[in-house]
Amino acid sequence: MRFIHLSDLHIGKRVNDFSMIEDQRYILRQIADIIKEEKPDAVLIAGDVYDKPAPSAEAVQLFDDFISELADMGLELFIISGNHDSAERISFGSRIMDKRGIHFAGGYDGKTHMFSLEDEFGKVNFYMLPFLKPIHVRTVLEAEAAEGEEIPEIRTFTDAVGYAIKRMDVDESGRNVLICHQYVTDAIRCESEEITIGGLDNVDKEVFRPFDYTALGHLHGPQVTGAARIRYCGSPLKYSFSEADQVKSITVIEFGEKKNGVCKVHMKTPFLVPKRDMRVIRGSFRELTDKNYYKNINTDDYYRIILTDEEDVIGAMSDLRAIYPNIMRLDYDNNRTKAASFMPDVSGNDSRSPLEIFDDLYGSQNGRHMDEEQKKLVNELIEKIKSEK
Repeated sequence: MRFIHLSDLHIGKRVNDFSMIEDQRYILRQIADIIKEEKPDAVLIAGDVYDKPAPSAEAVQLFDDFISELADMGLELFIISGNHDSAERISFGSRIMDKRGIHFAGGYDGKTHMFSLEDEFGKVNFYMLPFLKPIHVRTVLEAEAAEGEEIPEIRTFTDAVGYAIKRMDVDESGRNVLICHQYVTDAIRCESEEITIGGLDNVDKEVFRPFDYTALGHLHGPQVTGAARIRYCGSPLKYSFSEADQVKSITVIEFGEKKNGVCKVHMKTPFLVPKRDMRVIRGSFRELTDKNYYKNINTDDYYRIILTDEEDVIGAMSDLRAIYPNIMRLDYDNNRTKAASFMPDVSGNDSRSPLEIFDDLYGSQNGRHMDEEQKKLVNELIEKIKSEK
């Protein structure tokens, strides 16, 4: 049994006010071509299909084109909602689409969404668990409980996911796959993902023990967590500059026979090549605008440019954009910016004059002290302030 694991498409996303829709169309075309070559039995999409609960018509059309093409290949599709998706919109028409082999699981309703496919070794069971919070499980339990019946305490994300899996009543003698969209403890996050303060959304990897493979979504960096069979496939595109060094891919999983409680699993990760990469470059304005510097790089990529000039360059963004049209961000890294967050301690017993204190602050932030003209101007301001008290 061969299947492909995808997640975090974030169709319709904007990054630094740049629409990514054309980049997404390009990468989905590439993914569809890889799927044709790999000839899998199923494709799993582990949440965050869209970037927001109410996606644009253009985003919906793009995803519809993508899944229609996959369905025409005779594949089974298993798609769950992520924290960015609207559960109701994702699951709309799911009973009709089930007949075409396109299976959706929107919001958590307490039911077990499980479909089985068969190969020469028997069944592979695919369990679909959409993104959920403790409140979702508590709501289901409260609705099902008889009057006066005590319900299990569900306080943490581990409690919630663990209880939902327990209700699935998984037969561990068979081959089982879970499609899930959660944050597993100790997995590596990046800037483009939502962060919960204090790690309140952590899920312990032990809850996934009944499964031979857990297809995770939520984190954008491809990685395994705890065991090779608990995997984030990562997003197909880079959505922040913290991902600039990542190599994006899709995950192809092949199941063999299960013997003595162990399923033979083979994994490979075909690389994805974006239409426009996301890059970070640094140097002085003069260096980065020198043709010898940029003649051998793709200037149409998305750039974060870090200038090392000590003084701000007037008109830098417009001049740089003439060479690098898709600059998303311009920063400076120099003595001034390094010291910008530094505030010297000034105690009530400081014997220095206001001018000396200001001069020290200026020096810490700019890497040099004020010249005589600047000192004269500041001293005049200090005297004016004193006179107005």
